[in-house]
Amino acid sequence: MAGARDVKRRIKTVDNTRQITRTMELVATSKLKRATDRVYAARPYSEALAEIVASLYAPGLSEKYPLLRQPEKVRRAAVLLLTANRGLAGAFNANLIKEARALLGELRSQGIETELHVSGRKGIAFFRFRGEEMKTMRMDMSDAPSAEEAASLVDGLTDRFEKGELDAVYVVSSHFKSAMSTPPGHRRLLPIEPSEGSSDADNFILSPSGDVILERMLPLYVRNAVYTSLVENAAAEQGARRTAMKNATDNAGDMLETLTRSYNRARQGQITQEIAEIVGGAAALE
Repeated sequence: MAGARDVKRRIKTVDNTRQITRTMELVATSKLKRATDRVYAARPYSEALAEIVASLYAPGLSEKYPLLRQPEKVRRAAVLLLTANRGLAGAFNANLIKEARALLGELRSQGIETELHVSGRKGIAFFRFRGEEMKTMRMDMSDAPSAEEAASLVDGLTDRFEKGELDAVYVVSSHFKSAMSTPPGHRRLLPIEPSEGSSDADNFILSPSGDVILERMLPLYVRNAVYTSLVENAAAEQGARRTAMKNATDNAGDMLETLTRSYNRARQGQITQEIAEIVGGAAALE
């Protein structure tokens, strides 16, 4: 009977775990809907902003605007890594960390001095354990990122780039394609490289002038790039967590079926043994 009791105890434990993972799956599904809404709302604005900057861009402006400065040689670069504050999201954080390490290794192999900036407890914990120096560590990013949070992450790096202390700034984050496809990647934030194409500024009457608009747009363009990365990363995290919790729930269900069969066999064996003992005792009394 001890064997059946042990199996029954395991059944109860697995069932409790399944209830927890199921609840977490439902919570992640709810958060994912809101997160994807933010992604789809942010993309048109980001694309329009990029088109405006590209339209106003003209060769030679790099001398006037530091954010367009193209260094002859990159000597010092900053890498901004965006991870989550919580786990239970499958390989989401591990993939981002792997991408950041690959980027750091590539830059260092070219003789570029690098510095690491990390947002998210999981990334901070990993690099702290590895003994990697981190220039900044942020753990205050919310599940619903704001433009102010994006500005607080990148404004310091932008100022240092303008002063010539940095030659390049990269951001590592997940690109949200769908809830099932959130590949990690990186992009160069600074210097700004507008998309190729001829300038359309001469086709419009601009007030204020194109130079003034561009001067105001460039910092906004960088902040918006980080904001877009934050909202896509938040949506990718919830998608990864929902998938991980669904897999855990399904696995718990499969385990419950196996344990239930084991319990029934153990209980059946125990009942058979008890019947045999009763029959044997009755035969002995005769």
